[in-house]
Amino acid sequence: MTALTQDRATLRRPGEQIEPPVGANARIYAGALVAINAAGFAVPGATGAGLKGAGVAERRADNTGGTDGAMRVRLSKTPHQFGNSAAADAITLADLGADCYLVDDQTVAKTNGGGTRGRAGRVYDVDADGVWVDFR
Repeated sequence: MTALTQDRATLRRPGEQIEPPVGANARIYAGALVAINAAGFAVPGATGAGLKGAGVAERRADNTGGTDGAMRVRLSKTPHQFGNSAAADAITLADLGADCYLVDDQTVAKTNGGGTRGRAGRVYDVDADGVWVDFR
């Protein structure tokens, strides 16, 4: 493309929501922590190398029996609360601002489990009820 020579109507997004295509046979529940797999499709959060946390499902997306990309799921990228892992993988207030890692579609951990867990997001806050994760 060449440089502009007149005004341009540039599209924008506020960055709080995305709608990625859902992976084949994936069932994503409303409120679930959602990851993007190596092929670029949304799947429920889980332990697994190659997954990247993307946000929280705003509604259910059931692509059971469907092919990759047969539907999309709306995700919120703003901070949401999830369960905290246990023992040495429990996240504390000392971890504010650090990365946290996918355990499943409702739990995050302090470490990547020796390379077996993908990054969920950044620790936004920690309270008695869980870990607040920011996906932005």
